[in-house]
Amino acid sequence: MGKEILTEIGRINLSEDVIATMAGVATTECYGIVGMAGSRLKDGIAELLGRENLARGVQVTLDEDSVEIDLHIVVGYGTRISEIARNVTTQVRYVIESFTGLQVRGVHIHVEGVKMGQARDIR
Repeated sequence: MGKEILTEIGRINLSEDVIATMAGVATTECYGIVGMAGSRLKDGIAELLGRENLARGVQVTLDEDSVEIDLHIVVGYGTRISEIARNVTTQVRYVIESFTGLQVRGVHIHVEGVKMGQARDIR
């Protein structure tokens, strides 16, 4: 199910996948995000096949005029998770509201993992 927006020049149909892709792009551009974690079985299959899916790890729930977004993220080791969550929430809310006109009712961050950096060679 998507969202239909009526304008003076016509209709715009937004699918949940489009909103999820926009939220995924906004999330991966934030500092401290290493990647998105698959939240569904089909995401894991797409990862095995080597296809990049920008909506991976994003779940969208649409209502009449608002949207709720769940993000499943992987953060880098040594980063402050509370700061990352605040930045991601602000960025995703801004992108979705300014591009779609929908009100973002909530952005829920689920930290699914922490990725360790490469070991440094000290000589």
